[in-house]
Amino acid sequence: MTQANGYVGRFAPTPSGALHAGSLLAATISWLDARAHGGQWHLRIDDIDTPRVRPGAADVILATLEDFGLTWDGPVTWQSRRGSAYQAALDTLLANDHAFPCGCTRRDVAADGHTGWEGPVYPGTCRHGLPPGRPPRAVRARAAQRHWTVGDRFLGPVAFDLEALGGDFVIRRADGIMAYQLVTVVDDLALGVTDVVRGIDLLGSTPRQLQLHAALGADAPRYAHHPVLTVPGGAKLAKGSGAEGLHGDAARAELATTLRRINLPPSDPDHPDAPPAQLAEALDRLTADPLPTRLPLTTTLATRTRTGSV
Repeated sequence: MTQANGYVGRFAPTPSGALHAGSLLAATISWLDARAHGGQWHLRIDDIDTPRVRPGAADVILATLEDFGLTWDGPVTWQSRRGSAYQAALDTLLANDHAFPCGCTRRDVAADGHTGWEGPVYPGTCRHGLPPGRPPRAVRARAAQRHWTVGDRFLGPVAFDLEALGGDFVIRRADGIMAYQLVTVVDDLALGVTDVVRGIDLLGSTPRQLQLHAALGADAPRYAHHPVLTVPGGAKLAKGSGAEGLHGDAARAELATTLRRINLPPSDPDHPDAPPAQLAEALDRLTADPLPTRLPLTTTLATRTRTGSV
């Protein structure tokens, strides 16, 4: 249900390890945007992709957010506990012909599809029925609308070609796990999310999620995509590229570094206050100059492998 003030946001980390400088940047921008609008900020743990989940990582994430003053509203949502909601949405899409079973492997798509913006474009092999002798493996959503334009709150108007992005897309994987695009939309609808604030690396997911909102007969949220941290060479800072986990005992310095990156440095950067005070000061400054006017006009922000350094 949408909150009375019109803004409901969320942060949705995957518990594949501890939060790092890149995920702290995303959480901080999302939290500040929600609080600056007087809105709600929910926490969802995206633990449905069980092969990626590390035991104990979710508890570490919750503790880290608390150490950094990034408090959330309401109970935590756990994707691993929402299988029936995802299945109901999948059944609806299949029943209304907005999705179809697909028997193609990744190798099949690579061999038969042409190159798109994010890899091979699905050639439509199973779009009108499974070929003889090919059993179903995954389920794909139909890319019924090719062209989409979004008024991104941080980037401005952004146009998408869903066919060039890959065409019909997977919403249930061959291993039976519901895919990111579907579960994200179902969860955002359940929480009444009005504003999705996330890294620009997820920009290509937007038209896919808009397609699913339309297929489910639901209004889409507003979107805002911010820069992401990168390591030398241009790769996104992530666990696989050497990102180190955050520690609560360094929260003052780490948060001060994050706020400097988005042009909201603390008044005393050499001796930063506790995280709640830093966040309160940042919110005060956003009253005059909101986030869209402060974020760097770039898709990436360089960092070194070691978190906290610039």
